[in-house]
Amino acid sequence: MAENAWLVAGLGNPGPGYSRNRHNVGHMVVDELARRVGGKFKVHKARAEVVEGRLGIGGPRLVLAKPSTFMNVSGGPVSALARLFGIPLERIIVIHDEIDIPFNTIKLKRGGGEGGHNGLRDISKAVGSRDYLRVRVGVGRPPGRMETSDYVLKDFGTVEKKDLPMLLSDAADAAELLVTATLEETQQRFHSIG
Repeated sequence: MAENAWLVAGLGNPGPGYSRNRHNVGHMVVDELARRVGGKFKVHKARAEVVEGRLGIGGPRLVLAKPSTFMNVSGGPVSALARLFGIPLERIIVIHDEIDIPFNTIKLKRGGGEGGHNGLRDISKAVGSRDYLRVRVGVGRPPGRMETSDYVLKDFGTVEKKDLPMLLSDAADAAELLVTATLEETQQRFHSIG
């Protein structure tokens, strides 16, 4: 694998019943990235669907991944892909839903806590560090007294669905910029939006 390869893992749950849930926004963003590089997902032995491509002609290599395990056990596929493709921790980007950020907002960070996100917790444990890059896609908080788990396992609402294509496009742009620029530059661009 080329020295400048990056692993971009979008989190979600497998199967059509979950495909449009808020919790699967990571899968949706990686689908957009795969469309951009013109790749089709293939089943990989690391328990993930994978697309390999380049970010632009002669650009950095991307390994786009959707773990085919349930969200809470995403760590095994992510760590296995990083190992198999020789990708270091600093070039792992995880895209996930974030309830502590309003819908239609993207935040980026390296490391830090997992905020109760079991998928992130499992990845941190599997790779032995929290210091990977994260594209945090805001899905907002549950209304009223709805349980968080019920909320994230529901599809986006009617009004949200109108804005969802732009949100997915922005999150894909953010992931691409993390590959070609610094975290700080990417934060300056996307943290000023929303």
